Amino acid sequence: MRWINWAAAIWLLAVPAAWGQSATETGIIVTGEGRVALAPDMAAITLGVRHRGDTAQEAMARVTADVAGILGALTNLGVAGIDQQTSGFYLRPVYNSRGINDGSPPDLVGYEAGNTVTVRVRDLSILGSTLDAVIEIGANEFNGLRFDLQDPSAAQSLARQLAVADARAKAEELAQAAGIELGPLVRLSEVGSHAGPRMMEMSAGRASMDSAIASGEVGVEARVTLVFEIRQP
Repeated sequence: MRWINWAAAIWLLAVPAAWGQSATETGIIVTGEGRVALAPDMAAITLGVRHRGDTAQEAMARVTADVAGILGALTNLGVAGIDQQTSGFYLRPVYNSRGINDGSPPDLVGYEAGNTVTVRVRDLSILGSTLDAVIEIGANEFNGLRFDLQDPSAAQSLARQLAVADARAKAEELAQAAGIELGPLVRLSEVGSHAGPRMMEMSAGRASMDSAIASGEVGVEARVTLVFEIRQP
């Protein structure tokens, strides 16, 4: 006998209705999946600037100057202001480790300041030059590069259609294998639908990023559950 490796089952026993009705649900219950892969049309970069100084004012001034330069360069490259966001600013004292060895209080040796900038690049043709520019100006921390879709709605719609078709095909084959006749559809619910951005790790050590970036594909997925009656002979 051939086992069918599907996320589907024929439920011939009464099962409580998933949507909260007091009635019970019987029939053929299947889960279908659909996936659409598309080339991304935008990228999101999370980068940061971090500096130390002898005083808090010195550390903050260095960070502020570099972040201002980065934002100005982004504007000159055509990145809209709405696609630039600063966050995560911090300032903290820095101590030496002398107290760890002899138990004496550590000495204050300076201050460290940092700020994070999140950038959405909607024109991927300038992504490499954008990364080169921010590195040159002073970005010295990177938390990754994410490729995504500006509007995933059309891809999600297609993924849902594929998921429904997949579930129906499974139900029809299961009914045929069990020697029963598939009845009308009595329930359809979406289990999940999402666009999965592609993540890349970044390094600030490269002199040029143009040849180091491959955007690949972004996957849009949908899962649905269908419930069919079993037609009585």
